[in-house]
Amino acid sequence: MSATDVPFDPTSRIADELSLPLSGVRSTAKLLLEGASVPFIARYRKEQTGGLDEVAIRAIEERHAYFTELHDRRQVILAEIDKQGKLSPELRARIEACTVKAELEDLYLPYKPKRRTRAMIARERGLEPLASRILEQPDTGNPKAEAERFVNVDKGVADGKAALAGARDIVAENLAERAPVRAQVRETLQKQGTLVCTRVEEKTKEPTKFEIYYDFRERVATIPSHRFLAIRRGESEGMLRASIDVDKPSLAASLELLASLRERSPFAGELRTAVEDSLDRLLLPSLENDVRVEMKLAADRDAVGVFAENLRKLLLAAPLGRRVILGVDPGQRTGCKTAVVDDTGKLLTHTVFNLVQGDGAIATAKRIVTQLITEFRPYAIAVGNGTHGRETADFCRDLLKELGKASEVIVVLVSESGASVYSASDVAREEFPDLDLTVRGAISIARRLQDPLSELVKVDPKAIGVGQYQHDVFQPLLKRKLEEVVESCVNSVGVELNTASAPLLTHVAGVGASLAKKIVKHREEHGAFRSRLELRKVTGLGPKAFEQCAGFVRIRDGEHPLDASAVHPERYALVEQMARDLGMPLGSLVGNAELAGRIPWPKYVSGDVGLPTLEDIQRELAKPGRDPRSHFEAPAFRDDVRKIEDLTVGMVLEGVITNVTAFGAFVDLGVHQDGLIHVSQLADRFVKDPHEVAKVGEKVKVRVLEIDVVRKRIALSAKSEGRGGGPRTVERPKEGTKREGGRAPLPATPQGFKNNPFETLLKR
Repeated sequence: MSATDVPFDPTSRIADELSLPLSGVRSTAKLLLEGASVPFIARYRKEQTGGLDEVAIRAIEERHAYFTELHDRRQVILAEIDKQGKLSPELRARIEACTVKAELEDLYLPYKPKRRTRAMIARERGLEPLASRILEQPDTGNPKAEAERFVNVDKGVADGKAALAGARDIVAENLAERAPVRAQVRETLQKQGTLVCTRVEEKTKEPTKFEIYYDFRERVATIPSHRFLAIRRGESEGMLRASIDVDKPSLAASLELLASLRERSPFAGELRTAVEDSLDRLLLPSLENDVRVEMKLAADRDAVGVFAENLRKLLLAAPLGRRVILGVDPGQRTGCKTAVVDDTGKLLTHTVFNLVQGDGAIATAKRIVTQLITEFRPYAIAVGNGTHGRETADFCRDLLKELGKASEVIVVLVSESGASVYSASDVAREEFPDLDLTVRGAISIARRLQDPLSELVKVDPKAIGVGQYQHDVFQPLLKRKLEEVVESCVNSVGVELNTASAPLLTHVAGVGASLAKKIVKHREEHGAFRSRLELRKVTGLGPKAFEQCAGFVRIRDGEHPLDASAVHPERYALVEQMARDLGMPLGSLVGNAELAGRIPWPKYVSGDVGLPTLEDIQRELAKPGRDPRSHFEAPAFRDDVRKIEDLTVGMVLEGVITNVTAFGAFVDLGVHQDGLIHVSQLADRFVKDPHEVAKVGEKVKVRVLEIDVVRKRIALSAKSEGRGGGPRTVERPKEGTKREGGRAPLPATPQGFKNNPFETLLKR
């Protein structure tokens, strides 16, 4: 049996790479290939995987896909070289041993069909024997004399000088196609190269946001992803030029060793010249491009990771819960759009009031809101945090005080990010075909307060605004990663089957968009589901889909006591046996931690049920369908701070983290402009990764370091007083002051800031 006939199985290598047990990796790979979802495997197949979590399972999935692509490409390459009659046993072995795509392509390069090159022309002119002499580096001979024998005017070789030049072209290409040579140059660029960035003079005569990169150098091995992506954006906008600089003499010397250059050979000078030509003309341009592509992929992974982490925190933000909410989408010109939703998110009524058209308008607004509060008795008023949001929230609070209901109804500012995208989406049109866009926005704001997860899944994650450079990264990677995050969050929380929307059900393991619509349609036609088992009556929902999704949907007050829990129906019989062994009804056991503690759990270990599954069942019996999210706590902004002009240097106030990037965290202070805590100001200790100490949606107490009203920039510190980064006043040129060269000065760098905190604040 040949090497290509060996069954493809990369699990051993994946286990080694990820330092995971081989048995767990093999079981996980098998389950994935069978169509099992990551949440299902992590939750309900712990015995098979050895308890691997979602992170490990997704890593296995990703590496398995990589090695599958590598395997498929390897087969294509082997077939192509074999067709050329050049596949030696040694070459086959080297190709079979490749575990990195770049190395595989390097081995294939000499055999890869290519456009006509200088070396090809030289070979056609019969100069290959002369090139072989240069590569052999003999101790005797005369290059010029030997070159004269290859002069052939008819073939285009005018003299000995031309013959040597053609032979060197062959040598240069030969070297550039050698895998060890390419590996050496690639490694040098990656480990010793310096990214050099300069400005494009004709495009940067006016001030730009890329000024700190006009004369910039940083090691390829250490440049942060956000800086590299900023430079890439500057290049794409035609304002910057960037390249990788290396020590060429040192690199050339290394390549001469790989080419076996012998100083005593008469052909040493010809080989040295060919090495320099190969490096400058063939190797560096090609491999610099490869390295920059790899840098881009690495930067994309970092940026996508930041986005994914922020999105996870936002989706898992604390829900207010099933309460009647009055949602307000603030507006000045067109008024404040208002909607009341019941405890399930169903629209009850909607209207509009205005706050900026005089005392008469305010009186009317008070009457409208008072009527809504009296009639529907909302638990909270959710106000969008966009333009005029603080003023609208203050109006609502003042009115509640007048009505004596300040202690009964809370007012909460809710993030509007992505609300307009939802309002104009197909999902919103299907849900509310007869309503105006702005009314849909008010409904979305109210529902976001009830349950952020259920509402935000309707919005394209890229529109939520919690990432960095999301428009610059590889979009398929971003899409896949964000879909994974949404899937993970939805399934970790669970979904109420009888109230969940189709967009929410779409992300339940094993469901998808088509089945989600069928579930909703079945619910509308036949009424609420009375048990999980009724899901099997949904058209198109087969045994595999039921297995995957059943444990992640919940039915409150269903026919079976476990339908409201995360216990999978495949384990109902086991739990029912436990209840019988205790001599009590199943309903009495579910939700009773004391009774669950009496169960002799080891007794129920069997072939496919181990202690991990039993521990999960025990937790569910104690607290069925528990929500992993934290309890809701409304953020509180200072009443005397409503706009950026109200801030003063040194002021201490509370805010909410809205975005975490590689260079710091952005904080909503209630002034319509987020402030930035640079990574150097996030904590009293050194912080490498801002995600260590900052989470989207969390409250944070900050001190104002710098305010730039003109540029709408606010620098903040979360450090303790006296621990560096203290506040200081930054002088600004007076209005009308002539600026040198017509350019505005860069914002000053606060003390303790290693770099300007706004260096990567590009197109947030």
